[in-house]
Amino acid sequence: MTLRIASWNIRKAVGLDWRRNPTRVLHVLRAMAPDIVLLQEADRRLPPRHPALPLDAVRAAGWNTVDADPRTVSIGHHGNAVLLHPDFATTRIEPLDLPGLEPRGAVLTRIEGRGMALTLGALHLGLKRRDRLRQMAHVIAAAAPLGGPVVLGGDLNEWRPGPEVFDLPPGWTLLAPGKSFHADAPMLPLDRFVLGRGITLHGHGVLPRQQCARASDHLPIWAELSFGDTA
Repeated sequence: MTLRIASWNIRKAVGLDWRRNPTRVLHVLRAMAPDIVLLQEADRRLPPRHPALPLDAVRAAGWNTVDADPRTVSIGHHGNAVLLHPDFATTRIEPLDLPGLEPRGAVLTRIEGRGMALTLGALHLGLKRRDRLRQMAHVIAAAAPLGGPVVLGGDLNEWRPGPEVFDLPPGWTLLAPGKSFHADAPMLPLDRFVLGRGITLHGHGVLPRQQCARASDHLPIWAELSFGDTA
C-alpha cells in the first residue's frame, strides 16, 4: 500500500500578498490529497501560540491533528504539526526541543492504520549549519525508540546537494524533491524528507507555484512511499 505524504512550511498561513488566509492553505492541501501532512510554522510564534489553521477547519478538510502540546491551543509544537487521515491512530507522541542558538523544535509520532505502523517527524531546522547537524542527529536518536520505518519531513533550511549533507544512519536517505523556496521564484531545495530503512519511494515532487494560490513563501513537497518492515 502506498501513502502520499506532504510537507509544507505554511508561514503561519501568511501568503505572498501578506494576508493571513488559512482557507487557501487548506484548499491547496486538499487538492494535493495527501494521507499525511507534515507542517512547519503552523501556529503563531508568541504565546499562547494560536494555530494558523483553525482546528475546526482542519477537521472539516478531512484530517485529524496530533496534539503534541496539549497545554497550549497550538496544533503542534514549536510550529511543527502532523495532520493524519482518519484511518490512522496515534499511539505515541514525542514533542522535541532541539539544540542550537535559535528556539527550534520537532514533533515525532508513532501511528497505526491500514495494516501498517510507522514513525513520523515534522521538523524545522536552524539557520546555522552546525545547529542543523546537531538537530538532525537529535531527532534521529529520539525516533529510534519509537520504531521503524521512519519518515521525517520539513523545512531543513539546507540548500547543499548530496546525501552526505547530514550524517545519516546506514540505509537512510535524504530526499530533496526539488526547489521549494522562494515560492515566487523557486531557487533553493530547503524542504526535504529523510527516509529510514524499509521504505520504497514511488514518486516525489514539488507542487508547482501556479497551483499554490500564493499561500506561503514555500512550496509544498510530496512523496509517495510504501513500507516493508514495520517492526
